[in-house]
Amino acid sequence: MKKIELLAPVGSFENLMAAINAGADAIYFGVEQLNMRAKSINSFKIKDLKEISSICKKHQVKTCLTLNTVMYDYDMQLIKSILVAVQENNIDAVIATDFSVIEMCRAMKIPLHISTQANVSNVEAAKFFAPFSDVIVLARELSLKQIKNITSAIERENIVGVSGEKLKIEVFAHGALCMAVSGKCYLSLHEQNASANRGACTQNCRRPYKVIDLETGNELEVDNEYIMSPKDLCTINILDELVDAGIEVLKIEGRGKSADYVYTVTKCYREALQAIEEGTYTEEKINGWMKGLETVYNRGFWEGYYLGKKLGEWTKNPGSAATEKKVYIGKSTNFFSKINIAEFEIETNNLKQGDKVLIIGKNFGVEQIILNEFKVNGHDASEAKRGDLLTFPFKNKTIASDKLYKLVATKDA
Repeated sequence: MKKIELLAPVGSFENLMAAINAGADAIYFGVEQLNMRAKSINSFKIKDLKEISSICKKHQVKTCLTLNTVMYDYDMQLIKSILVAVQENNIDAVIATDFSVIEMCRAMKIPLHISTQANVSNVEAAKFFAPFSDVIVLARELSLKQIKNITSAIERENIVGVSGEKLKIEVFAHGALCMAVSGKCYLSLHEQNASANRGACTQNCRRPYKVIDLETGNELEVDNEYIMSPKDLCTINILDELVDAGIEVLKIEGRGKSADYVYTVTKCYREALQAIEEGTYTEEKINGWMKGLETVYNRGFWEGYYLGKKLGEWTKNPGSAATEKKVYIGKSTNFFSKINIAEFEIETNNLKQGDKVLIIGKNFGVEQIILNEFKVNGHDASEAKRGDLLTFPFKNKTIASDKLYKLVATKDA
C-alpha cells in the first residue's frame, strides 16, 4: 500500500507542535488576512514564516500556506509580499483557488495546490488545473465512487502535474462541514457584510431559526434540527475505503480549533492509517478512535457525502458535543529546569489530587497528565485554590503564556 500523507491544520504555534507530536506529515496554515480562517483565529504574520519553516524542517514536516480567499485588486501587493516570503523561507507549497494567486505562483515557480474552493468534481477539471499544480483538493460533496473514477482516470491517462510527477488527489477526512458547496457561502455577506469567502464567516448557519408560513402564520418544526448546520465530517470508520479510492493526501479541518483538538484528531488518524498499512485496522480499534475523537470539539459525526448520501445530517444542538470539557485554571509563572518542575498560578476554579489536566504551550503543543503529585505554595497539598501557586513535575519547559486546564466529563461540567 502506498503511504498516505496526513495533513494537519495549524492556527498557532501551540497547534503546530501538537500536529508534529501527533504524527502529521504536513501542516497547513494562513498568514495575515488572506485565508479562510482570518476572522476565527489570530493569523500568523509574514514574519512568522521563518520560525514555522525552521520548526517544520527540523521535524521533516511539509509546510503548506493557504492563500485561498477571493482576492480583490487591493490585495495584489500583499499577495506578492507573502509569496516572496514563501520563497525566502522555503515554504513547500501554496494552497489557492483565485487565478491571480495561481498565475503568480506559476510565474514565481512556487509549488501550488488547488483548494477545495475551486470545486473540482471531475477529471476534466483536474486536467485543467494540472499544468499549474501537483495536488488538487477535491470538492467535499463527492462520493467514494466519484473520487475513484477521478483517481483511476489520472492513473490510466497518466495525468501529471506541473512538476512532471503524477497528479495527486487530496480530500478532507475530518472536521467541520459547511452547508454551502465546498465552502462557497454568501450567507454572512448578505446578513452582516462579512464575506465567508474572505475569511470573515459569522456562522449564521450555526444558529437556530424558525420557519414560518407568512400567509397562514403556521410554524414549521423540522425535527428540532439546525437545518443549515451539518454535523462534522468523520471518516475514521470508513478510512480504508477512502484510501482504496486512490487518494494521496488526507486532510483534517480545524485551523480555528485548539491544540488539544489538533493533537487528538491527528493522532487518531495517524494511528488509523498505520493500522491500515499493517493490516490491523479493526472494529475494536475504530471504536477506540471514535471515543477519542468524541472527547474534543465536535458537532456530532457523519461520513459526509462519501457514501453517496443525498441529504446532510444536521446538528440537534448548538456548540460542541464533546464528551470532555476544558475548564480554565491559570497560566504558567515559572519553570525550574534543573528539576523539571512547572509552576502555575491558579487564577480561577480549583484542582484536587487525581484531577486530569491539560497543559497547552508553544514549546510542546499539548500534554495531558494526572495530578497525582503537586505542591501548593511550596508545601505538599491535596488541593489548590484561586490565588495559589501550584508546582508539579513536568517534562516540558513551560513559558509565561502557557495555559493550564482541568479536564472534566461534559455531564459533570
